[in-house]
Amino acid sequence: MDKFSAMQAFVRVVEAGTFTKAAESMGLPKPSVTRLIQELEKELDTKLLNRTTRKVTVTVDGAAYYEQASRLLGEVHDLEASMSRAKASPRGKLKVDIPSSLGLAVIIPALPDFYARYPDIQLELGVSDRPVDILAENVDCVIRGGEILDQSLVARRIGEVYLLSCASPAYLKRHGMLAHPSELDDAHYSIRYMSARNGKPYTFNMYKDGEVVEPGGRHQLSVNDSNAGVTAALAGLGVLHTLSFLVQDHISSGALEPLFADWCTKPKPIYVVYPPNRHLSNKVRVFVDWIAELFARHDLIQRKCTLSNTLCRAESAAAPALLAATEARDAAPHPEKTAEYAFSA
Repeated sequence: MDKFSAMQAFVRVVEAGTFTKAAESMGLPKPSVTRLIQELEKELDTKLLNRTTRKVTVTVDGAAYYEQASRLLGEVHDLEASMSRAKASPRGKLKVDIPSSLGLAVIIPALPDFYARYPDIQLELGVSDRPVDILAENVDCVIRGGEILDQSLVARRIGEVYLLSCASPAYLKRHGMLAHPSELDDAHYSIRYMSARNGKPYTFNMYKDGEVVEPGGRHQLSVNDSNAGVTAALAGLGVLHTLSFLVQDHISSGALEPLFADWCTKPKPIYVVYPPNRHLSNKVRVFVDWIAELFARHDLIQRKCTLSNTLCRAESAAAPALLAATEARDAAPHPEKTAEYAFSA
């Protein structure tokens, strides 16, 4: 038995869903594909597929074998590509997970440029803020905001973003303009962001001239999605604290007004993260380089016009004792911390 061909046939059957389609994609007669699968099951002494007259399904053992086999075949393909002209034109399936807010605002709109450069790469794009186990789920790389807590992964810093407070003109007309973040504790409402992972409210600090304030405020609405928070702010439902790139265009158009211009927050780093493989495939390498280039030149990430006028550094502007206590709290390991996964706020 040609075990490599049998492995290829099995993977094709699983992905195609039928022996007929798998045989067509491989350019083989259907009986040849059937015989390869039968020999593979005999060699492994286990049933990999359940066959009926209408469809083919994978057994539990088959699913486990498929994950390993598809990964192995992918690595073999990448190795062959790296030793040939294909290195200049990477191809194959690339599984990437990105945060929904960053994906919708920045990454997905830029994908035509990526495909113009690399037309033979097939992206499988996971768009969510859920925790992803890169190794267990066979993900090639992820984009994440916040500090990376899993030191076993390789992380390349590709940019940073800031939090910004804003509200709609209609809301400010009803409730009045705010001059200081502490005023949020009185007559104003905040649109509260809840972690999609654990349901806990997201908190942060604002800094100015040695003063540190953790914005509060009553809330009538809590959301666990950044884009939903922006929509709520546009509807005049309260003051929103969110990532600057999500509201840049709305502030430029006048649909939202920035608040607390002389206050600043700590920048949130953005990383592309991938497993520590000895051989980084060419398709992953070109995607990592492309995403880094995108963030370096993207207007919504780089534009500073709607950020704090002072752009003060939190480390030097904050009262030293309070800042040290805050950093110690943030650095302490606790179950609800999601910085390595969530692109919060």
